[in-house]
Amino acid sequence: MKKHQHRQDALIEVLHKAQELFGYLDDDVLRFLATRLRLPPSRVYGVATFYHFFTLKPKGAHTCVVCLGTACYVKGAAQVLAAVEARAGIRAGETTSDNRLSLLTARCIGACGIAPAVVYDGAVTPRQTPASAEQRLEPWIGHDH
Repeated sequence: MKKHQHRQDALIEVLHKAQELFGYLDDDVLRFLATRLRLPPSRVYGVATFYHFFTLKPKGAHTCVVCLGTACYVKGAAQVLAAVEARAGIRAGETTSDNRLSLLTARCIGACGIAPAVVYDGAVTPRQTPASAEQRLEPWIGHDH
């Protein structure tokens, strides 16, 4: 925050730095930032929840992002997501109880030509099926779920 001289217009940059340091933005961090930047807590919370790249809960060691854009959806992304949710025992937006996997969705990742696409730990993977997605996640979720 010193780098930004406690400027209110640096809120997004400050939130990025806080998430980089702590891994996620919990209520205590958001309240602290609001106080230090002299902003209403509702504004800080509103910005943190508006942008998809901020998270208010700890992320899992691994991430799986299922694209639900039009091309992916038409080619079976909903079935891929349902299979992953069932196999991992969590819903989109959640993390497994052992913090090994966070399951997310995206409106569009810009990979329409290889739909349905899933992003595993930052790597875009083309033409996923329910079976291929389950197989890809197996090392991360094991046999506990």
